[in-house]
Amino acid sequence: MAIANARDELTKAGVVHMRVTRAAAGVIAVFAIALCFSPAYAQDQPNIVLVFMDNFGWGEPGFNGGGITRGAATPRIDRLADEGLRLTNFNVEVQCTPSRSALMTGRYAKRSGNATVPLGAGVYGLVQWEVTMAEMLSQAGYATGMYGKWHLGRTDGRFPTDQGFDEWYGVPNSTDESVYSALPGFAQSGVPETYVLEARRGETPTKVRPYNLEYRPLIDRDLTDKAIAFIRRNARASTPFFVYLPYTATHFPSLPHPDFEGHTGNGAWADLLAQIDSYTGELLATIDELGIADNTIFIFTADNGPEALGYESTSMTVETAVHGSAGPWRGTLFTGFEGALRVPFVVRWPGHIPAGRSSDEIVHAMDLFPTFAAMAGGTVPADRPIDGLDMAEFFLGETEESGRDGFIVYMGADVFGVKWRNWKLHFKEQDAWSDILRTYTMPRLYNLLTDPQERDNVLFPHTWVPKAALVQLQEHVVSLRKYPPIPAGTPDPYEPGQ
Repeated sequence: MAIANARDELTKAGVVHMRVTRAAAGVIAVFAIALCFSPAYAQDQPNIVLVFMDNFGWGEPGFNGGGITRGAATPRIDRLADEGLRLTNFNVEVQCTPSRSALMTGRYAKRSGNATVPLGAGVYGLVQWEVTMAEMLSQAGYATGMYGKWHLGRTDGRFPTDQGFDEWYGVPNSTDESVYSALPGFAQSGVPETYVLEARRGETPTKVRPYNLEYRPLIDRDLTDKAIAFIRRNARASTPFFVYLPYTATHFPSLPHPDFEGHTGNGAWADLLAQIDSYTGELLATIDELGIADNTIFIFTADNGPEALGYESTSMTVETAVHGSAGPWRGTLFTGFEGALRVPFVVRWPGHIPAGRSSDEIVHAMDLFPTFAAMAGGTVPADRPIDGLDMAEFFLGETEESGRDGFIVYMGADVFGVKWRNWKLHFKEQDAWSDILRTYTMPRLYNLLTDPQERDNVLFPHTWVPKAALVQLQEHVVSLRKYPPIPAGTPDPYEPGQ
């Protein structure tokens, strides 16, 4: 293999023009050994940086029509889109925990027992039987670091460093917990205060500091700094690395860092958007400075569509609604509408992924697991259903089609609908998490090309669509019967069939 690779390099250089002789092979072997010690050739596997915003709507970044229309330009993120592939139809699950479960496992969250955001103080999260993206990449030789919000377990055995990450700094649950200590009655509730945690693989996480309104605006700065330090450390060692950076922005309470507060003059949300763009720019500048851009896959995306409202005041006395933007799509998180499902997505890998390309092909967060495995030389588990599809050829521009026609739309553990091509079937609808649930005797059907707001039911005369769209739901139901989902709250150790 080394000789073949060396010959390819010599051929490109104009050195080899004829059949390689036995004597020449010896020279090439020496050259191949030299390549092994050259920094440019020391690492074949691409680094992966995955920036994962929290409740960040499709319409927020400039490359999707946001940016200046939301109060702050996003030049660094927009340049990232110019340098890579922008997906306008990248989809997630519609709550934080299920979305992260699907991303990490390549499976519908229903399968892992994480179909809903946990309430109460019980055990939740990924059982150790699940194979995470971090575990898969770690087994392929990657250094793995996570900085930010986990939301897939808060008890021993279920922290990120129990699930394939070499190191972690962040919060186990959600950012709304930063508000707790400022609310009347909390001190007397007996509920423990939330802490920022830090751990290395095999260690019990240690408490770093309370996660409260004092630290809420500061945490994403620290997450960025720690991610950059991890990148530098592993780039110097020529070790392939995976950085998972699930920021706390823009989850409620949406508070910018003091360095950005008042920066735009357009309010806290615009300030926060400027902050996100700046931090992303720092990550990209670091990668460019280290000379590893051509060997680094960089993704910018989010876990859910926008929240309906938040707070713009650190004192929590001024309750000003901060409505995120889903662009042309209807809905927020905790709904089955496109505004909950579609989030911004850009992937850049210079020299591999063609620059300046946009596509409306359907892709789901579940697809990143097998795609990373294909690009990084990882192994996809063969002993369980993997719902994600390998998008490597599509990302690399070798095909114009993603290969995914649609997916099942879950809201929690309930099937709300089915998405198929440019059509959407709804069995249940809810305009927001606090609204009345509507269940239909006959499904409602929307044409997303002509009706992005999903308001005009066109089931008649298009009753042919369910005949095509519901095949995937039938297959999914059969799969769930063959491989029963893990019940929520299942303790470790877990084995299939329990």
